Amino acid sequence: MFENEVLDRGERVLDGVESPRSVPAAHDPSFESDRQEVTARAPSPQESPAAGAPASPVRLESARPEATGKERRASFLRRRPVVSAIGAVLLASTIAGGSLYVDDARHFESTDDAFVAARQFSIAPKVSGYITAVPVTDNQYVKSGDVIARIDDRDYRTALEQAQAQVATAQASIENIDAQLDVQQAQISANQAQVDQAQAALVFAQQQAARYEHLEQTGYGTVQNAQQYTSQLHQQQAALASAQATLKLAQRQVEALKAQRNSAAASLAQAQANRDQAELNLSYTTVTAAQSGRVVNLGAGVGQFAQPGNSLTMFVPDQIWVTANFKEIQLDHMRPGDPVTLAIDAYPDRQIHGHLESVQPGSGTAFSLLPAQNATGNYVKIVQRVPVKIVMDDPPTDVALGPGMSVVPTARVDLRPSLYERLRRYL
Repeated sequence: MFENEVLDRGERVLDGVESPRSVPAAHDPSFESDRQEVTARAPSPQESPAAGAPASPVRLESARPEATGKERRASFLRRRPVVSAIGAVLLASTIAGGSLYVDDARHFESTDDAFVAARQFSIAPKVSGYITAVPVTDNQYVKSGDVIARIDDRDYRTALEQAQAQVATAQASIENIDAQLDVQQAQISANQAQVDQAQAALVFAQQQAARYEHLEQTGYGTVQNAQQYTSQLHQQQAALASAQATLKLAQRQVEALKAQRNSAAASLAQAQANRDQAELNLSYTTVTAAQSGRVVNLGAGVGQFAQPGNSLTMFVPDQIWVTANFKEIQLDHMRPGDPVTLAIDAYPDRQIHGHLESVQPGSGTAFSLLPAQNATGNYVKIVQRVPVKIVMDDPPTDVALGPGMSVVPTARVDLRPSLYERLRRYL
């Protein structure tokens, strides 16, 4: 009866007393954790009939819930000091590491929407014919000028010989006309001499006619002599006119020969152009690489009939770069020249360095075949991606890199060292 009254008041319970209510609680682990050993004071005469009994240790059960949590934590720290210290260190390390990571991550921008790009193209012949040799194979690396395919050149060699013969004919025609011009110049000189001779004879005939005409008028000469020398004067005048006309004809013949020479020169130029075209056609029978790169998807074979413009193989040049499609919200601090670290999925152990060359002035969808029309219908704002061109500073030469290979670029947008980098430098 005394024990039940004490439990109802929520006061201390003697250590050695058991009751039906206290027995189940004694086996409860939570109950055992809330009990504490204390030293009880002696009960007063009003509280216990055994007033003179000596003081004995008692077990105290707290009735205050808020005090129980604090006492429980204090008890855990006292009982597990090492675990508590390790937990505190781990918590502090996590907070410090997270702060360093966030501060370091703000200096970089990265994306997994990036691929190797190149201006690959197809190689096709300019002339038709049967392929006689293909000295390359798939994925082979070739240098500028290396032969990729050869076409039967016999027809084109014959055409070149014909063009060269036409050139020789035109040159001979020009030489013939030049010789005629030289002859004509000599003829002009002879005609000029005849003109001079006729001119001198005409002067003498004029003097003779005048002399005999004077004698006939004075009576010292006969009329017959006067008429004879007058006739000779007329003959010399006609001879001089004939010589002058012959001289003009020779001079006009020079002009005609010059016109023929110009025509022959034009024919020579045309023949030379045909010869040059024939030489080009002959050179086109050897298909070569215009620059260094790799032969990809080779389709040419010996005996195949090649048509002008039909692809023989695809070609990937050495000049490659990375096109990274960053989100538009990542471009705020990106500038040309920013350093970039490239991680290629095909070669995860390699780290390639590069730099940002340019940012496309517009999103990728703006230059697509069917750009989005945001001015019609309902509109939902979507973060756009903008292609960024990244050039490799040290592209690997011992492995194959080609268009479409996945890359993860990490661009450094803040050149100032982060806290983590400063700590590494000092440590």
